[in-house]
Parts: sequence; structure tokens; C-alpha cells
Amino acid sequence: MIGIEDQESLLKLISRYLEQDVICWAFGGNAMMFYGYKKSTKDIDLVFESEEDREAFIKAIKLLGYEKQSPLRIYPEEKLADKNRPLMFSKGNERFDLFVKKIFRTELSEDMKKRFYARHDFAEKKSLIVYVLSKEDIILLKSITEREKDFDDILTICTTEKAISWNIIISEAISQHKKGDKWVLYDMEETMSKLKKYIFLKKEYFERIYEHVN
Repeated sequence: MIGIEDQESLLKLISRYLEQDVICWAFGGNAMMFYGYKKSTKDIDLVFESEEDREAFIKAIKLLGYEKQSPLRIYPEEKLADKNRPLMFSKGNERFDLFVKKIFRTELSEDMKKRFYARHDFAEKKSLIVYVLSKEDIILLKSITEREKDFDDILTICTTEKAISWNIIISEAISQHKKGDKWVLYDMEETMSKLKKYIFLKKEYFERIYEHVN
């Protein structure tokens, strides 16, 4: 597990081993730590805008002792068949899940980029710029990844944060669906159905999804 101070130290250390400036977007437990939603995580989820940036990042973390790991038993089998599955690297009980442009079939959209919550710059040899996605987009993307602890993380956000725009989440899911992501609305509906046991969600949110599923 890695805490917020450890994460910042690690990202700064990685920037020391980079051979070029790199930009990435955080959306997992690491992003939640920047918000203060959780104190530690073992999954550091990042999405890059280019294969070149991901490769530069991978080269740096390999120098720090991280080794490639199989995604089996981490993600649902049907997701692993997707060409946009992550490359995973681990060291001890810490793990990087690294995507490029898309998290499976869901793209890092321009609207997501505009909604970012915070920017963190880590600069040693080169600059590592980490944008933290909005809480709404974190909920959406954690619904898609479907790992063991993702729903627990979503529930933490929803019970901690009072101001969540479900219209933003659903509008983004519908937009992604129209672009060809056939999973996103089903994943979102499944997550929301589970959440209904713990928080109030308006009927109209589900109706918007059902309008576009068929």
C-alpha cells in the first residue's frame, strides 16, 4: 500500500528517471487520495495521451524495480480481450495500471480533460504532469474497470461527497455509448443499481440510461 505522501515522493522520483516530459491522468485510488477520499491505495491508475508517453513512463518505473504483471484475476475476462486493456507493473504490493487514450472502450474525452479537478507537477530530470480527473469521471471509470475494490471506492465517494452531478456522469456515458462503447451504459446501470441500496438516486437517471441502451 502507498499513502499520499509516499505517492508524491514516488511520482517525483519517477520524474528523475524520465527521458522526456510526460503528461498523464489519474482516475483510480491514487486520484482519490488527492481528494482526501482515502488514505492509501495499491492501484495507481493512469491514462496517457500517447503510447510514447506511456513507454517513457514504463522505462522509468522499470529502473525503479517495477516488473510487468499479468492482468489475469484483476479484471473481468471479457475486458481483458479488449485491445485497450492496461499494461500492469508491480513491485511488492504496489501496482501501476497504465492505459493509453482509452480505459478499455471508454476514451479519455475532451470533456473529461476540461473537468479535471487538479494538476500536480513533479519535476526532477524531466516533468511528470499528473491531472486528477473529476469525481464524476472517477465514478464512471471505476464502474468500467470492475475490479474487486472499485465499487467500494465508488461508494466511498458517494457517501463522502454531497455534490455529485449524476447528469454529468450519465451524459458522458451516453456520449461514450454513441461513440461505440457498448459496455459503458450497462456498467453504469449496474453500478447505480448497487448504489441504490446506500444512497438515493432519482428514477430519471435510470430512465436516461434505458432510453439509449436498446
